[in-house]
Amino acid sequence: MLLSNDHGRLLSPLGSKITLGLLLSIAVLVPLLNLAVPPGSVFHVPTYLVSLLGKYLCFALLALSVDLIWGYCGILSLGHGAFFALGGYAMGMHLMRQIGDRGVYGNPDLPDFMVFLNWKELPWYWYGFESFPFALLMVILVPGLLALVFGWLAFRSRVTGVYLSIITQAMTFALLLAFFRNDMGFGGNNGLTDFKELLGFNLQADGTRAGLFAASAVMLALAYLLCRWIVCSKVGRVLVAIRDAESRVRFLGYRVEFYKLFVFVLSAMLAGLAGALYVPQVGIINPSEFSPANSIEIVIWVAVGGRGYLHGAILGALLVNYAKTYLTGAAPEIWLFFLGGLFVAVTVFLPKGIIGSLPGLQGRLQSVLLRFGLPGRTAG
Repeated sequence: MLLSNDHGRLLSPLGSKITLGLLLSIAVLVPLLNLAVPPGSVFHVPTYLVSLLGKYLCFALLALSVDLIWGYCGILSLGHGAFFALGGYAMGMHLMRQIGDRGVYGNPDLPDFMVFLNWKELPWYWYGFESFPFALLMVILVPGLLALVFGWLAFRSRVTGVYLSIITQAMTFALLLAFFRNDMGFGGNNGLTDFKELLGFNLQADGTRAGLFAASAVMLALAYLLCRWIVCSKVGRVLVAIRDAESRVRFLGYRVEFYKLFVFVLSAMLAGLAGALYVPQVGIINPSEFSPANSIEIVIWVAVGGRGYLHGAILGALLVNYAKTYLTGAAPEIWLFFLGGLFVAVTVFLPKGIIGSLPGLQGRLQSVLLRFGLPGRTAG
C-alpha cells in the first residue's frame, strides 16, 4: 500500500516548498503593497483587490478540504458547501453579537432581523457567541459534529460511490431549506449582514482587510502542511489504499469506516474554517451558500487543478474563481457555459487536472524536441 509515483512527485519537498513559499510571500507582500505603498503608485494593491484575493484563498482552503477526501480516500462529497456555510454562520453570529445597539433598531440584545420579526428574546443557541473563542470553537465543532454523525451512519452502512454523493447533496439541500425559514433564527433568506467589527477592529478599515487576507494565507499554508503530513503518513497510505481497493483493505483487517470517518470529519472542520474566514471579508452569509450547485463547483475546482494533488486543488480554486470574476463582469451570459465546458474539457483532455498532466506534457515536449534533433532535456 504505497503511494503511486504521481503522488510521490506531488509530495516532494520541492513542490511543498514552492507552495508554502508563495503563500507566505503573498501573506506579507499583498498587505504591504496595500498599506505602505501610496494609492497613486503602480505597485499599490487596492483594498477591494485585497478582499477579493482573500476570498479566493478561502475558496482554496475549501478546495483543499475536498481534495483531502476525494483525491486521497475516494469520497466524492457533493455537499461540502454545507460545512463551509455552517462555519460561516458561526462566525456571522459572533459578528452580529458585536453590533450591539449600533443596529438599525438600536436593540443591544437582539439582532435587527429578530427585532423586525418581533422576537422577544435571544434563542438559546445564540448564547455564548458574543465571545470570540467560543465562536471559533463552534466554527470547528459544528461542521465536525455534523460530519461525525453523517459519516458514522453512512460509512458504517458502507454507503459508497454515487450513492454517498447523492446523500451528501441531499444533506446540503435540506439545510438550505431549513435556513431559508425565518423561524429558524438565522435571518431567513436575507441571512446575516451589516457587520461592524471583529476583535475591536473596524471591518471596513484597510488594515483589517489586510489582516484578514494575511490570516487567510497563513491558515491555508497551515492547512496544506496538515494535509500533507496526513497523506504522507501511514494513515495516508491506508487512505490511498481505501480509495483504490476498499474491499481488499477491509479484508486485510483494517477498520475502513474509522479511517474514512477521521478524514471526513477533519475535512469538514477545514471547510468550516474556510467559511469563518470568508464571512468577514465579504460581509454577508445567507442560505445561498448551502446551494448544491456551490458544492458541485468546488469539485470542479479540484478536478481542474488536479485531484489527488494538494497544491492542484489550490491552483484550481484560484484559476476558476479568477475566471469567474472576469467573465461575470465581461460576459455574464456565458459564464455558466464556460464552467460546464471547462469541466468537460478537463475530463476529456486533462483527466488528472493541470498539475497531474504536467509530467505527461513534459514527456510530449521531450519527444517533439528529439524529433527535430534538439536536446531532449527540458527545464525542471
